Amino acid sequence: MSKTRKDSLFLAAGVLGALGAFSAGLAIGRGLTKSGTTATGLPRASVLDTLALGLDVFAPVVAQGVIIRRPAVVALADKLDLDRRAVQRMQKLRDKYGPGPLMLPLPIRKQAVVLDPRHAQRVLDGSPDPFSPASTEKRGALSHFEPKAVLLSEGAERSERRRFNEAALDTAHPMHRMAAGFLPLVEEEAARILEAAREQGRLDWDVWSQGWYRLVRRIVLGNGAAEDHELQAMITRLRGAANWAGFHPTLRGKRERFLERIRMYLDRAEPGSLAGFMAQIPRNALTVPEQQVPQWLFAFDAAVIASFRALALLDSYPEHLQRAREESAGRAGKPQLPFLRATVLEALRLWPTTPMVLRQSRAPTQWEDGAMPAETGLLVHAPFFHRDDAHLPYADRFAPELWREDWEQGVKRDWPLIPFSDGPAICPGRHLVLMTSSHLLAALLEKHTLRLENRRLDPARLPGTLDNYGLRFAVS
Repeated sequence: MSKTRKDSLFLAAGVLGALGAFSAGLAIGRGLTKSGTTATGLPRASVLDTLALGLDVFAPVVAQGVIIRRPAVVALADKLDLDRRAVQRMQKLRDKYGPGPLMLPLPIRKQAVVLDPRHAQRVLDGSPDPFSPASTEKRGALSHFEPKAVLLSEGAERSERRRFNEAALDTAHPMHRMAAGFLPLVEEEAARILEAAREQGRLDWDVWSQGWYRLVRRIVLGNGAAEDHELQAMITRLRGAANWAGFHPTLRGKRERFLERIRMYLDRAEPGSLAGFMAQIPRNALTVPEQQVPQWLFAFDAAVIASFRALALLDSYPEHLQRAREESAGRAGKPQLPFLRATVLEALRLWPTTPMVLRQSRAPTQWEDGAMPAETGLLVHAPFFHRDDAHLPYADRFAPELWREDWEQGVKRDWPLIPFSDGPAICPGRHLVLMTSSHLLAALLEKHTLRLENRRLDPARLPGTLDNYGLRFAVS
């Protein structure tokens, strides 16, 4: 192992330890030594359970990178299977404290953890009022590169920006109305990815991500942005600062240059791109279009991870791979590609790219066991609900049957499977992301075989963490 690699892993371990100590300090600072109930009746975690929650759940997520992943830490999390440990910790808390919500004894803020699926759905359905998506943590992170994005907005500003996002991303339709122009770009970039993979003898993360980001820039901003690596470097730097939220100074100059570059592409409004499409959408002084676009690039970043993991899933299930090939060959007649969409959704269920869904109550709320005060942060830990093997027989296996097409049309589930969140604040770009990623997978799989070179996944018990940066595929 190289010195750089060793140093990165030691740094990762140090970050985990520091975050755990920070969680301990928060709990101990309150001087609480045993579990009980709050003054309003909701269960309250003990200091030791709060510390364990910080070590097993919060610290690994933060250390891996909430806004942009740290590859060395993701590799360490995979090696230690930290996400499975996080799910097991959440199960222990539910078994000990009941449905909750579970209040944490933190001295600097009011915080609750959601343990019951009905409560998770209530929180998501109750967004943005009374459970606002613009939580304190989210403001501290996202303001580094999109301070006026819809996710950080409230009231009239949120309503206008949400309307604009849904119109531009064509949220109501599984196939964006610009699909006829976007899908040929997918085919072109798939060919580039395959050519680069053949030249170096394998498909790895560098080849995959470079082709993906080029495709996303073409779709969102136009062909003129295809080689704009400076733009990519800008948002990478800003998101790196956002990983530290309020503990990192805001890079105001770089942020303004980044947003100005986005404005340039939007003013150009290249035909065939989202920038050109959104130029026809009404807007007002509250819209601030250039601050909505960074969130779209952010959402596509989650998809590049999920799609690469989807290739690993298919490699591990030959019968599903065959079904994917058949759908790929017939995609001209059925462009929605329901099975490949389900495959990407399964990759997101098994390994959520947004593991912590955060909300903040703007008013007091009443629960079965008591009242919750206003300005309480609520955590919905997606891996806990997605991989709860105490209740879900499919928790640790590939189960594309979960994503039947009728569910995608808005039929409610009885369990919170939330790859794109849920409720009124659900990701407005989910269909565009699924359309793009499923067609890219189809273009790769139609005439090529991709086999994992460096690891095998156990189809009976998939890992709790999967290091996408370390995956390598032989291409034939």
